[in-house]
Amino acid sequence: MNRTLWRALALPAVFCAAMVFSRSGEAQTYPDKPVKIVVGFSAGSGPDVIARAIGAQLTNDFKQQFYIENKVGANGAVAIKSVVTSDPDGYSVLYSSSSISSVPHVYKSLGHDILTEFTPVATSGILDGYFMLVNPKLPATNVAEFIEYAKKNRVVYGSPGVGNVLHLAAEMFNLKAGVSMDHVPFRGASDVANALMAETIQVMFVTPPSVIGLVQAGSLRAIGFTGSKRFPATPDVPLVSETVPTFPVTGSWGMFYVPAKTPAAIVEKLNRAIRSAMRSPAVENVVVKAGYIPDERTPAETAAFFKSEVDASGVAVKAAKIVPN
Repeated sequence: MNRTLWRALALPAVFCAAMVFSRSGEAQTYPDKPVKIVVGFSAGSGPDVIARAIGAQLTNDFKQQFYIENKVGANGAVAIKSVVTSDPDGYSVLYSSSSISSVPHVYKSLGHDILTEFTPVATSGILDGYFMLVNPKLPATNVAEFIEYAKKNRVVYGSPGVGNVLHLAAEMFNLKAGVSMDHVPFRGASDVANALMAETIQVMFVTPPSVIGLVQAGSLRAIGFTGSKRFPATPDVPLVSETVPTFPVTGSWGMFYVPAKTPAAIVEKLNRAIRSAMRSPAVENVVVKAGYIPDERTPAETAAFFKSEVDASGVAVKAAKIVPN
């Protein structure tokens, strides 16, 4: 074999070996600088509370800062765009609630395919359901009384944005309970809760972590829970399905993502670290007590779960007759 041909054949192999070695080295040293976790919802919201708890534990475990950056807007689409266009090196991580699953069905103008441009890393657990909350001044102490009230009066509900899973939950309630509530979108769940306390709206569906304190203090009244069993911290609050048997069991989950071309070794390292963080007492105190069930999926299992949830959200968006924009 002549020397020129040998070099032509050998150089690609050397280049590939160098790339593998480089990526392996990146994973071994990762993280060697602060890691940004972008949350698409406001500070104090359910996703924000969970992300901060896990981020703090990762900071402790890695001895490197994992900090939260809130980028609010368009049901998390602003945060999605921020991370999907970042370098695929593991230093920009997206954390989102299950609301992200409806984004490709609602925001056609986003310009990014979350199924192909993101790599799901790990879940932060599965939450069995949402609270159905009203202002304590509303003359409805349970779901049946609320339905009767809604059939005689104009009722406005709020959600963290069009297509958000909390928006879809309310629309499914409209459909199954035979009522016609009006929708007002807000920037985040905490804004919706504030509007509910101010009596600007009459009802909301929301994940428990961000409002459990308000419920326990009596600032907001939980009249129902959408899960398969009653929420542990509020055992006296009945299931919505006890009054509306055809109402589907709806729940939530949280998930971490990185840009699609992030080295697999870094994805695996993050997955193991997040799963370990979920078992720590500090995170368990926040996550498990908030009603989330710890999840132990591998990156491949996480990706498969994410795909199935995106498909299911497409069905819900059509049922709610939401027009994509």
